[in-house]
Amino acid sequence: MKVLGALLAASCWAAAQPAAAPAKPQPQQADSLHELSARLEGLSRRVSRSLVQIFSTGYVLGGEGEAGTNAAVVTRQRATGSGVILSADGYIVTNGHVVSNAHRVRVRLAVEMPGHTAMQPSGKMLDARVVGIDRDTDLAVLKIEQTGLQYLRLGDSDSLRQGEIVMAFGNPLGLENSVSMGVVSSVGRQIKPDDTMIYIQTDAPINPGNSGGPLVDADGRVIGINTFILSQSGGSEGLGFAIPSNVVKNAYTQIKAEGHVHRSEIGVFAQSITPPMAVGLRLSQDWGVLLADVTPDGPGDKAGLKIGDIVVSLNGKLMTNARQIDVNLYRYSVGQKVTLEILRQGSKFTFSVPVVQREDDPQRFADMVDPTKNLVPKLGILGITIDRKVAELLPELRNSYGVVVAARGGDSAYTGDSLQLGDVIYSVNTEIVTSVEALRAAIDNLKDTDPLVLQVERGGRLLYLTTTIE
Repeated sequence: MKVLGALLAASCWAAAQPAAAPAKPQPQQADSLHELSARLEGLSRRVSRSLVQIFSTGYVLGGEGEAGTNAAVVTRQRATGSGVILSADGYIVTNGHVVSNAHRVRVRLAVEMPGHTAMQPSGKMLDARVVGIDRDTDLAVLKIEQTGLQYLRLGDSDSLRQGEIVMAFGNPLGLENSVSMGVVSSVGRQIKPDDTMIYIQTDAPINPGNSGGPLVDADGRVIGINTFILSQSGGSEGLGFAIPSNVVKNAYTQIKAEGHVHRSEIGVFAQSITPPMAVGLRLSQDWGVLLADVTPDGPGDKAGLKIGDIVVSLNGKLMTNARQIDVNLYRYSVGQKVTLEILRQGSKFTFSVPVVQREDDPQRFADMVDPTKNLVPKLGILGITIDRKVAELLPELRNSYGVVVAARGGDSAYTGDSLQLGDVIYSVNTEIVTSVEALRAAIDNLKDTDPLVLQVERGGRLLYLTTTIE
């Protein structure tokens, strides 16, 4: 109490004294803290010019129909997210889920305009075209008709190290042009055991709306695209994940050139070696990658790979588990070659194996449909008319016309043989169908008592599917 009283008395005495002349501001000393702050500010300002906010509107199938039926209902869906400009002429990368099922996509450029204040959104709104979506990596490429844009370069995610400082940019919860900072928690994190994707983990705060925004390193290079979080509360808990820039580069380059991604493979099936497997097969080591199968006459077989080979490295990178084979092949284009170091019966061999295109997943067509245009309600499907673009994805088809089954669209009115994703419908009861509209019309012209026989191509074979209305 005595100390407190003395302090109060001293304060009163000081207050009663004549006011002293204001001290001259001292020049701020250049220290490491202020230097770091200035550099982060400059980096943030530079990256923000290449950040965009994305607004997408689309239609999805869901809910129940009238009178409790299970018929699909087309409902409007709105989504917002982030994106990053990767070229001066308007190519943008974002997450696929931000623009999936989009009927219209608009972007807001983060460009300061006259009269802009911190409380008002800056930049102008532009319509964007979806160039392509890759479901496997959850990446999409957009295009806006604008030139002279500020853009960012993709970095090398393979050179990333745990503990590096990174900054996450985006529009979390709709809050325009936000930035957060953290470190790289892990350079390679697999979320699901059977997932071929490996993610960068960071503790930089990421929230809904950050999806599609860039994760940048200290040089301002994009080393990842923010894609999702793990959270018990729904908000950021320091577990954010980004798609590595080397995966982004491969998908971006292919989508920009061709509208889709070619999957790469070398004609092998790899399994992670376990201690029991090593004992039972008398392997020389109880860890690593074992070739459980080599496709006959495939690129691996022709290069000299054999069942039972242990993969030591791929292009000089140590392989410790099977998923690394698929993950590393993501970045190589069809026609390139990879070098595998193989351990076989105690001796090491090196093989150069050409990369070939993997058979496409029928699910890829789901991103090309619009429920308001592609629905064939009586069949319970969403179909795509085969045109030149679609035909390029299905080069071995028997005919140059037809309708591809792209997705499910509710319950079918018919029972009997079922359609599968990827089926190509050629005719309805001998009537040739060349478009989704023609398919709908042919089915609508049938009586409820008429059988429905579809000629389809499935896996390179023609077959007839017979169905009726009960």
